[in-house]
Amino acid sequence: MTHKHTNNLIHESSPYLLQHAHNPVHWEAWSQDLMARAKRENKLVLVSIGYAACHWCHVMEHECFEDETVADVMNEHFICIKIDREERPDIDHIYMDALQMMTGSGGWPLNVVTLPDGRPFWGATYVKKQDWITVLQQLADLYQKEPKKVIAYAENLAEGIRTINLVEKNEGAPIFSMEQLDEAIVQWSSYFDTFLGGHKRAPKFMMPCNLDFLLHYATIGNDQAIKDYVNVTLTRMANGGIFDHIGGGFSRYAVDTKWHVPHFEKMLYDNGQMVSLYAQAYATTKKTLYKKTVKETIDFITTELMAPNYGFYSSLDADSLNTENKLEEGAYYVWTVPELENLLGDQFKIFKDYYNINDYGHWEHGNYVLIKDAPDKEIAAKHTITIAQLNATIEACKDFLKKERKKRNRPRLDDKILTSWNGLMLKGLVDAYRYLQNDDYLDLAVKNANFILNHLTNEEGGLFHNHKNGTSSINGFLEDYVSVIEALFALYEVTFDEHWLLKAKELLDFCITNFYDEESALFFFTAKSDAYVIRRTLEVADNVIPASNSIMAHCLFKIGKLFPIEGYGDLAQQMLLNVQENFTKNAQGHANWLHLVLYHQLNFYEIAIVGDESDARAKELNAHYLPQALVAGSNIPTNDLLLLQNRFVEGATPIYICQEGSCKLPVHTIEETLLQMSAISED
Repeated sequence: MTHKHTNNLIHESSPYLLQHAHNPVHWEAWSQDLMARAKRENKLVLVSIGYAACHWCHVMEHECFEDETVADVMNEHFICIKIDREERPDIDHIYMDALQMMTGSGGWPLNVVTLPDGRPFWGATYVKKQDWITVLQQLADLYQKEPKKVIAYAENLAEGIRTINLVEKNEGAPIFSMEQLDEAIVQWSSYFDTFLGGHKRAPKFMMPCNLDFLLHYATIGNDQAIKDYVNVTLTRMANGGIFDHIGGGFSRYAVDTKWHVPHFEKMLYDNGQMVSLYAQAYATTKKTLYKKTVKETIDFITTELMAPNYGFYSSLDADSLNTENKLEEGAYYVWTVPELENLLGDQFKIFKDYYNINDYGHWEHGNYVLIKDAPDKEIAAKHTITIAQLNATIEACKDFLKKERKKRNRPRLDDKILTSWNGLMLKGLVDAYRYLQNDDYLDLAVKNANFILNHLTNEEGGLFHNHKNGTSSINGFLEDYVSVIEALFALYEVTFDEHWLLKAKELLDFCITNFYDEESALFFFTAKSDAYVIRRTLEVADNVIPASNSIMAHCLFKIGKLFPIEGYGDLAQQMLLNVQENFTKNAQGHANWLHLVLYHQLNFYEIAIVGDESDARAKELNAHYLPQALVAGSNIPTNDLLLLQNRFVEGATPIYICQEGSCKLPVHTIEETLLQMSAISED
């Protein structure tokens, strides 16, 4: 196919950047050389950031960036840079902060105009064609006529960008107390939608990080109200349209309050975390829906997002080609009544009631998004069939519709592989194995872990951030390291293969050398040797993905229990002290940090299992949800880990419950182990 226009993005590997390679805009990819050129030419820089699955990014591309009139304005006045936010989260952090400071809100596409040195002075998200032309002409004219005014504003904004990211080292303060934590949860709970789940608002994001903490908090404290809220939310999401009932997997968020109509893109990072969350929830409740959700989500990942080498791709687009060969949001996923009647025949009546092919399930223009809200027993009773017959009918319908749906144009795949998101998915697979006891999940986890270590590491012992077509081009960010470290540690806990533990420790030490900031006692998002714009970010607030610093604190705390002389635990505690003043006013924005409050304020156990049957005992123990414990073990007499030394007994498999290396007398069954832990907690 011949194209009228081709720009320098044609040399990139990111599917998002390649989507723009034939725009008439003279797009360039981000580079330090390009910024140096902007300074030499004293030319303003227009930075536009998006990602492949972003619906409004596609809309703005079609309306603006594919238009030659718009391109002429952009090319004349600006050096135009396109950035895939998933490839360069470091740059996205800076300009998203700038946008929020300038406008009070954020989103993608993220468009900023900067001075030649990268300091921004204007920003917006989606802008209509004529408005875009007008504002760009005005900005170029302003810079030409009143450069001092523009530079002064950019200087003030840059100072604000630096200031909002400062974190002071907080030495000597007591750790956030349980009383303070309880009060913070009460305040947070005022936002809970106890009927529909999530928060009382639309759109609704799944926020697995928040639900993960609340599950931990409610289970440890036996808080029935929080347990009920978590259960309602998990149930509503799994039954809602945000979950793909035909193909499995979760979309990024729902545009309404009842989790019905999703913004249809499916992201690896969401699904990896949701697998972990539902697996843990299954361990605490044994609710069949949760187990089914884990299975169907992993089925989606392996079918749609897994590379032949067992790496995982990034996302599926929200848009796909409809019957008129035009890109349309959700076209791949929605159904009309005539379609379903024709395809399902006599089974349509049951399917219709089960998935609300009615006013409740209607989206727009005669399209329906499947959503379940009635109990199985109610549907079965209405149709005078058994629950087993109902389930068999629904599964047969789903299988048939899945085959039919494959005949449609599939959503576009973003086939770049990101290290951080693969770490989240690896952790999901480990948790799925741990709590569902399915050996296939462990096999897949090991294959993915080997892929990460064989293909995403560099010669210096560090990690790359990205991988495409056999090559990696971007140095790893803190998020890459911590997600992989956490996943490898979890893999050690279920296998007792020290290869995973030692590799996790090796990467942890690499981070301390290359990312640690003495002044704040936190970790920079970018390595100290890598270039940055305006500031070197300290990522602290948890969001749809936990902050890289909060995951790091988890890793330091847990690995520090097995390597106590390294001082990891002290680093984790100092990190907690540095951010804890935010917990009272914004607990939901620091949910992953709050686990550490529970670790410090309540009993935390190191469980050592040593002997011939250590693997079998560990598998049995790991099926229980024990968020206040880590598990280590070995089936050989000698071991370098202090926790395991001198504990091997020939012909037996003793289990030791320890705290800070001090252990109780050994027990020999999982029942005794759980009873001993319970007795310690009651003391």
